Amino acid sequence: MIRTAVVTLTTIPAVAYRQKLAKGGAGIVIVRDKVSQPGIAAISKTSGEAIPTANTPAKSYPAEAFKEAQELTKDLPYKKLGAVKYVQAKVVEEKPVEEPELKEETVVVDSKDYKAIVKKYSDKSGKLSYDLLNRDLIKFAHSSSKVRSMIAEKESEKKVRQYVIATKFRGISGNKDLTDAQAQKIAELLDEVSPKGVFKEFNADIRAKLTAAKKA
Repeated sequence: MIRTAVVTLTTIPAVAYRQKLAKGGAGIVIVRDKVSQPGIAAISKTSGEAIPTANTPAKSYPAEAFKEAQELTKDLPYKKLGAVKYVQAKVVEEKPVEEPELKEETVVVDSKDYKAIVKKYSDKSGKLSYDLLNRDLIKFAHSSSKVRSMIAEKESEKKVRQYVIATKFRGISGNKDLTDAQAQKIAELLDEVSPKGVFKEFNADIRAKLTAAKKA
């Protein structure tokens, strides 16, 4: 599975992500609309600062943009494979249409949402606590009438899990427009930066509920 970690910037209209450089080491890539050359910078191993490559146009990619990109992506995994294209949003009047489901490679997660969720489930030392995360999701699943209804109707484990995670992440981030795909991407990112199986206890609890419902 391809996991990406693309964030939006506020200093300039662009998106950014971390990527391993061909010559080794970490780098920052910034992509703008209508600018064919992406902004690329290497992360200095001594100073920790972003150092733009010689062919990165400073006018299109100012130092403050790299600084923001570095800050927003520091806790995220490297982007793997696939090109990223940024198209600046334009306001147009049109008839509402059903929004197609985004392919995984095009899902963009706002770093503010991701960080709010990491902060919620971090312990006193600042590390992500699997115990806090799983206990909170299990508690919500136990108290939710919607989840009980889904279990009774023998919905798939994937759908129940997705509902719980998306609902909780919307509440924690305060972003009511957070899509199911974005919530799933955040869940994958949590697994990416931590040992696999972050949701082990929660998944087991949902599976047990569904198994019991099928036997009833």
